[in-house]
Amino acid sequence: MLRSPSQPPIPEWKNDWKQIQPALRKIRRSMASLPTSSLKVMRVSQLDSDILDFELFDILKQQLWNALELFKPTFKESLEPELLAILNFVLFKLSVYDSSATYGAQLQNLKYRNEWKHGGALESIATDAPLTKTQKIIYGVLTVGGQYAWTRLNRLVTIRGWGELDETDMRYKFYRLLQAGEKYWKAFSLLNFLVFLYNGKYRTLIDRILAMRLVYAKKSLNRQVSFEFLNRQMVWHAFTVGCRG
Repeated sequence: MLRSPSQPPIPEWKNDWKQIQPALRKIRRSMASLPTSSLKVMRVSQLDSDILDFELFDILKQQLWNALELFKPTFKESLEPELLAILNFVLFKLSVYDSSATYGAQLQNLKYRNEWKHGGALESIATDAPLTKTQKIIYGVLTVGGQYAWTRLNRLVTIRGWGELDETDMRYKFYRLLQAGEKYWKAFSLLNFLVFLYNGKYRTLIDRILAMRLVYAKKSLNRQVSFEFLNRQMVWHAFTVGCRG
């Protein structure tokens, strides 16, 4: 195609840019196949978030018991598993279900991501896959419902003395099954914790089962000291000590 004499000539750099496009595309394809470095999240931050969650639950539980002081003592004792389950459910709904992170994790600049979407070379990509609704629901069932069911069953077998019955009794066999289940759960939890200390991926056994991994919510803060989160922890610690005093 002939150009009009009035049209300005095409700059030389544009011609060079067009010529190197095939080479650039080849380089991009080769770089995409290279393995990426694994994501590293500080183990101490993940463990501290668990401690902060426990402190928050302890404070709210104490406030709940103080509010029930006007009722008969038998009311609190008989409904303690149900009351704690309601408290756990409220915390779960307002934290993990709504924002994919517990309150302790938020203070540590952490959040959960769907690790099923981050396998192999995609492990350290910038965009974190959010948790699915199914993952959140199952997490709530296992943490809130599982803890409530376990507490209520233990109370039932203890009060009724199923562990002292004859070995041929079905209730005694159910009691032994509960004891064996508790031992296996603790053993697998210990094994998971040792693996966590090695690779820093899944803090709890439930996190591993559901592939819910704690990662940095703000990646720009993961390699430097964040005084914002440090100050929050100091205020949190002072608040918990004051409430207990």
